[in-house]
Amino acid sequence: QVQLVESGGGLVQPGGSLRLSCAASGSIFSGYDMGWYRQAPGKQRDLVAIINRRGSTNYADSVKGRFTISRDNAKSTMYLQMNSLNPEDTAVYCCWLFRPPDGYWGQGTQVTVSS
Repeated sequence: QVQLVESGGGLVQPGGSLRLSCAASGSIFSGYDMGWYRQAPGKQRDLVAIINRRGSTNYADSVKGRFTISRDNAKSTMYLQMNSLNPEDTAVYCCWLFRPPDGYWGQGTQVTVSS
């Protein structure tokens, strides 16, 4: 019953910016903790940022100061603003929602940072 759809990925030059969106269906959106993960080819899936039901946020050290996670409960949408992108940020970015006792994943959106 919970469905997540990401958008906003694409190709961007080093130093550029992108904003990812994750639209979540289902009731009581404001009661869910959510986050962004990414996975590059040949690497494990890593946590990028999380935002809990109260809006409190945490970031991976690699993106602190460059990425901002936010949510708009009225629109049932979570965002990831990515600035100062570098090639190491290239990955498939997936949103995640925790509805106890289960977690739910979106299909992912590709972000490629290259000249």
